[in-house]
Amino acid sequence: MRTWPLPALLTWALAWALALALRAAQAPLWAVLMLPTALGVCATWLPFVATTTWRRVFVAAGFPMSVIALGQGAGLPGWLWLAPLALLLLAYPVHAWRDAPVFPTPRGALADLPEHAPLMPAPAGGMPRVLDAGCGMGDALIELHQAYPQARIEGIEWSWLWRIVAALRCPWATVRQGDMWGQSWADVELVYLFQRPETMPRAMAKARAEMRPGCWLVSLEFEAVDEHGVAWKPHVRLSLHGLRPIWVYRIG
Repeated sequence: MRTWPLPALLTWALAWALALALRAAQAPLWAVLMLPTALGVCATWLPFVATTTWRRVFVAAGFPMSVIALGQGAGLPGWLWLAPLALLLLAYPVHAWRDAPVFPTPRGALADLPEHAPLMPAPAGGMPRVLDAGCGMGDALIELHQAYPQARIEGIEWSWLWRIVAALRCPWATVRQGDMWGQSWADVELVYLFQRPETMPRAMAKARAEMRPGCWLVSLEFEAVDEHGVAWKPHVRLSLHGLRPIWVYRIG
């Protein structure tokens, strides 16, 4: 994002403007502090404000940290400052820290995917299933829907907050809250994910154990390796206009 940190500065300015307006209206102190904080947290959902986990943290924490630095929170019960932390934990649960952080799939990154990974007919008829395992805020769901308009697009996300955001952004998709590792991939034609390098062996083992031969595992950024660190041979490696690589693997 070339304009960074302008989006963060604008968000903080809006938060302070809201705080000053609430103060002028003689609103309760808790509202003067908590509503602008909530504004900063909600702004991190917008892709043009922040595109990485740490930038979202900076944007969300900017207003409360500046209030503390200026000593404007005097008289406010200390436990109320746990609310921003609670919102952050709702967005990034501890359970999901071992997996990849929220990272939006770049626009157009999956445009060529159907050419290299065509979907087979569903075993019982109907629409083939495409799963975004760890769908975050729904960016990849949008890209998958554009790439496979004839497919049933599904997403699973551990964070309740991001699950709600993804469902609102993608009303045509089925988005569930849960553990991507606990959901069966047996009837899924294509699984898309963005993981850490150290969790890719687990993802590949799950795909080979549960998915039918001829189905697809698609990984953003990181190639699949086995438990010994040996790389699996990809069906194809895609990269659109210098964006992050897309690794496509055919099961079986």
